[in-house]
Amino acid sequence: MDDIDIKILRHLQKDSRVPAAELAELVGCSRTVCWRRIKSMEDAGIIQSHVTLLNREKLDLGVTVFVNVKTSDHDPDWLTQFAQVVNKFPEITEFYRMSGDVDYLLKVVVPDIASYDNFYRRLIQSINLSDVSSNFAMEEIKFTTALPL
Repeated sequence: MDDIDIKILRHLQKDSRVPAAELAELVGCSRTVCWRRIKSMEDAGIIQSHVTLLNREKLDLGVTVFVNVKTSDHDPDWLTQFAQVVNKFPEITEFYRMSGDVDYLLKVVVPDIASYDNFYRRLIQSINLSDVSSNFAMEEIKFTTALPL
């Protein structure tokens, strides 16, 4: 990757629908070269997908909950089972295995507290967990999907 690739990625992170001719002009190369570079980065897996970011508030999904999960079972088969359970819940938008006091962190997006309670009950019925604690986000101060290039 060189400076032009980085410039392409920066612009695509802001707006993935920018026309190729405009993007090429912004980064200082021809349209064909720009397209080839994008295609190459897609083939290499650097560009994973093109998505549309939605406004959670306007879709009545204004409650974000960070769920800390502890388990006494650290078997690889259990993790595979847990990952399968997590994938069945569209409310879970992010899922991480953590270091420190918490084993797993889930980011959950729901319309309201009652919806979260319903989600929580379904989750704990789906798999054995030692401890689950929830932290409700009071305000989103920064949100970005752009990586620091």
